[in-house]
Amino acid sequence: MVVDQKLKEKNLHLKEKAEKIKVILTDVDGVLTDTGIYYGPQGEAFKRYSVRDGMGVERLRKYAGIETIIITGENSAAVKSRAEKLKMTEFYLGVKKKEEVLEIIKQKNGFAKDEIAYIGDDSNDYDVMKLCGFTATPNDGMSFIKDIADYVCETKAGNGAFREFAELILAFKNNS
Repeated sequence: MVVDQKLKEKNLHLKEKAEKIKVILTDVDGVLTDTGIYYGPQGEAFKRYSVRDGMGVERLRKYAGIETIIITGENSAAVKSRAEKLKMTEFYLGVKKKEEVLEIIKQKNGFAKDEIAYIGDDSNDYDVMKLCGFTATPNDGMSFIKDIADYVCETKAGNGAFREFAELILAFKNNS
């Protein structure tokens, strides 16, 4: 497996957190998308996703056995389609209190706090991020989310921020 050595070397202080991760949870709008939503006469028509982020989901599964779970306030056919395309076995749409879904995920899968990573960008991610072991936000996440995130990506939302976080975790999980 190819490892981004520069990313790893710059973030040695996060090694202990990254090594413990067994699952990564992600918001959608503002993380997997660039915050833009295309609307037509029937409502939401399109969301733009990064192929690189999709590769991050696949690499986490393939090289570390880490699944990705979506938790989003949106109840969108586009999100469901994307989750299915990426072979996600769990995804939660239309969520109002993400911390309640976190508890369901923990109980269902037996995860401890320090085994859960979360990447989010806005106020609806704030409370759940405080309950996870390793957190990140895209470079253009809200400033109050940057204040509580363990890692602020160099990459913007919808342009590979999820992939960057995934690669950071992979770099330490595989001890390359």
